[in-house]
Amino acid sequence: MQKHAASGLIAGLVAASIWGGMYVVSKVVLEVIPPFALLTTRLVLGMLALFVVIYFRNQNPATRVTFDRKQIQDSFLVGVVGYGISLGFQFIGTKLSTASNGSLVTSATPAFVLLFAPLLLGEKTTTRKVVALIISTIGVLAVIDPRSAELSPALFRGNLSLLAAALTWALYSVLVRKVAQNADILLSSAIMLGGGIPTSLLFGAWEVQTQGIGTITLGVFGGILFLGIIATAIAMFLWNYAFAELPAAVASLTFFAQPVVGSLLGWWLLGEHITSLFMLGGVLIGIGLVISSTEKNSPSRQDSRTS
Repeated sequence: MQKHAASGLIAGLVAASIWGGMYVVSKVVLEVIPPFALLTTRLVLGMLALFVVIYFRNQNPATRVTFDRKQIQDSFLVGVVGYGISLGFQFIGTKLSTASNGSLVTSATPAFVLLFAPLLLGEKTTTRKVVALIISTIGVLAVIDPRSAELSPALFRGNLSLLAAALTWALYSVLVRKVAQNADILLSSAIMLGGGIPTSLLFGAWEVQTQGIGTITLGVFGGILFLGIIATAIAMFLWNYAFAELPAAVASLTFFAQPVVGSLLGWWLLGEHITSLFMLGGVLIGIGLVISSTEKNSPSRQDSRTS
């Protein structure tokens, strides 16, 4: 595996692992701050953190990067899709459905990536990629156990919102790779986070006005910093980096690390039971990643710039 491909794979796995482990923190913070108000805070903190890094990087003329108007516009619009629309659907879906349904439905994201990648990027859908997706999907189904899902008509709107969240997150991820072909991924990531702020700010202001905010303790403040800097600035950048460096179909499979890490933390911190089915699922996800990442791919973003 080439160096850039390995770093992209690691970046995607780390990002998904961070998201898999953030639910314990989110649960505590959401008892004090409403969902969209928290999302706004995360996006602002994440964007500011990335711009601080960009500021210090630009102090060195050799690493200074500037954007033209089209690059800024494209990055912002991609951010609207990912953070303004997709995360909005996810919040609504989670509220109207169940956590188990959320895990099950959003696991369709890599399949949607495989649908969008040929259309928007011209990436070829190979038999190897399809096989890797099928094996990894079976693995994630074993991890989250679809028998716990609820498909009652009362949850239809919530499940539909979760499906929309998976679809639009896949679209966002593919668009990230498209933008990254001609733009700096760090600066793009910061601008993308800004693209989600108008929508989240609108709903967040309404939540604060109607529900209010609880007491911000030191623990809650620490949780906010974790969600804003680690789970947003760092994780979102790593996710974008993975899609910049890897074919979209390969990068998308790292998403499956999220339920695995979430389940492992539930076992470690909450005493939840780990089954043999979970272990089998983790192995299958790993096999799928190996199959997809070892396929010979077209030149990467970095290769194309130097060839």
